Amino acid sequence: MITTLTPNPSLDRTLSVDRLDRGGVTRATRVRVECSGKGVNVARALSRNGHAARAVLPANDDDARAFVSSLAADGTGACTVGIRGSVRACLALVEPDGTTTKVNEPGPEMSMSEAQDLVSAAVDTAADSDWLVASGSLPPGAPADLYTQLAAALPGADRRLAVDTSGAALDALVGTPCALAKPNLAELANVIGRRLRTVGEVIEVAEILRRGGWSSVLVSMGQLGAVLVADEVCYGVAPATEVRNTVGAGDALLGGFLSAGGRGPAALAEGLAWARAAVRSTDTLGEAVADHDRRAVQVTADPPRDRGVEVFA
Repeated sequence: MITTLTPNPSLDRTLSVDRLDRGGVTRATRVRVECSGKGVNVARALSRNGHAARAVLPANDDDARAFVSSLAADGTGACTVGIRGSVRACLALVEPDGTTTKVNEPGPEMSMSEAQDLVSAAVDTAADSDWLVASGSLPPGAPADLYTQLAAALPGADRRLAVDTSGAALDALVGTPCALAKPNLAELANVIGRRLRTVGEVIEVAEILRRGGWSSVLVSMGQLGAVLVADEVCYGVAPATEVRNTVGAGDALLGGFLSAGGRGPAALAEGLAWARAAVRSTDTLGEAVADHDRRAVQVTADPPRDRGVEVFA
């Protein structure tokens, strides 16, 4: 069982458009509304690929009913924590070549007591889980160190807590023992406050953060693949020929990685296969992974350290 925590879930409205005309009128050719949020996406990807998962999220009564029903349809369990505000809406405009423009609402104001209830619910719900995945941005009012508080409250956080976040929440996590952190390239550059030019520099920065307490660092790099920095370092790519929507690919990467144990090159390969399947879908939730996705993955223990990435803090 894998439990996920999403402090700032969303209702994702994905619009397919022929071309985004900034300042003009753009007509959608397809519209899809999904119950979403990064941790929710991880849980749904796990369920779609045959793994037991449940999602913990804050919601008022009306939103809770919608999320519980939607997740149940995917075979995903749900634990909702009551809040006063409404779940935010996030808009994604997807062009035929996969270019995606996102507009995300900030989310409802969360009180300190609601944040504490959310942390307690996540810890209690994950008592029987191999992993607790804390994922996504924090809503207004939530403490920036919410994930740090979660790590302190979760028994064995250094062995079973995975965190995927950004900004102040990621900054606050630096130095906190956890099993896995999954930044993307830009998030990694921002948290270290320096320019990243090559895969080698990405690995060097991840090693610095590991020495501060993160057992493993999984860095997603879009079309450049992903780097896993742990007791061993490995790098992988999964070339995709059909890219329709990149939203949710990082969540699929994390779900696949954890489904295969969350450690080593085999887990990295599975995560990349799930990400490859995800980008084929125009929806937030990608397709189930297929054998051809796994065959397309290439993982090596000899990363191309000189390969350029050119990410700026």
